[in-house]
Amino acid sequence: MMSTLSVRLPESLHKRLKEMAEKEGVSMNQFITLAVSEKVSSLLTVDYLKERAKRADRKTFEELLEKVPDTEPEEFDKL
Repeated sequence: MMSTLSVRLPESLHKRLKEMAEKEGVSMNQFITLAVSEKVSSLLTVDYLKERAKRADRKTFEELLEKVPDTEPEEFDKL
């Protein structure tokens, strides 16, 4: 099921939106849908991480870290 939404945009933003959608080879509707989906996903992820952080336990974290071997990282994993 799809819903219709009417949005008022400043002319400059509308122009940019149109240019970017054309550059990506999608319709403005598709571009907006993708942009909104990305934003919603980002906010949901932040909420999820905040909830997980509330259940965190520093002592358990430190106990787990002590089990990690003290070795140099692989070459591809170095900063």
